[in-house]
Amino acid sequence: MDGVLPFGELQALRGGPLYQKLRRLIEDAVSNGRLKHGDALPAERDIADAAAISRVTVRKAIDELVEQGILVRRRGSGTFVAKPVPKMQQPLTRLTSFTEDMRRRGMVAGSRWIERGLKFPTAEETMMLGLSGGARVSRILRLRTADDMPIALERTSLPDDILPEPETVEDSLYLALAARDIRPVRANQRISAVLLRDDESEFLEVPPGSAALSVQRIAYLNTGRVMEVSTALYRSDAYDLVAELTIGA
Repeated sequence: MDGVLPFGELQALRGGPLYQKLRRLIEDAVSNGRLKHGDALPAERDIADAAAISRVTVRKAIDELVEQGILVRRRGSGTFVAKPVPKMQQPLTRLTSFTEDMRRRGMVAGSRWIERGLKFPTAEETMMLGLSGGARVSRILRLRTADDMPIALERTSLPDDILPEPETVEDSLYLALAARDIRPVRANQRISAVLLRDDESEFLEVPPGSAALSVQRIAYLNTGRVMEVSTALYRSDAYDLVAELTIGA
């Protein structure tokens, strides 16, 4: 790592406080390709010792690079060079699944499961899904990825007669439902801007308190019955939601 990041030369560099010099040193190594996506930085203690500076100075430099999206911290693993984030546009005129959206872009959709199973419904789920007293709810919480990059944190609830075995869902929920001849025909979506909690930020590999797009969806069957309620938190640095409007006479 000494050849890639010559920390010993930091004191001799000109211009600005030490934390800014360290930030530029790391930034230059990333922009020049000496540090690549997924490369791990040395521990902050080791950087401080090699550069003969305080850990507070190292932390300040790394904090700024994390805020800029150049580095990402992973709890229990360390600090890594972040993957460049491609900006994606999602039209609001079609009801599609995340898997379909990524396939159209030539990307591979994936899921990292956080929770899935049959649960007793909350009062809100009972009301929104129109559940009877003895019904349970299939609840799914997963991290959606595109080419292994975290894109969205998705929470979905469905009646247990529509999805009796949530463990059978692989990457695409709608594909699993289609195998049971169940398909949504329309949906209402509500979009808002939110700030991520620390645990949500960690899953999406963005700085704590980052902004996200919250997309709340209620999907319906052709009978008019609600088949799904979901909330997806999309990384705002990776996703744009686009609507085409027509002008009335």
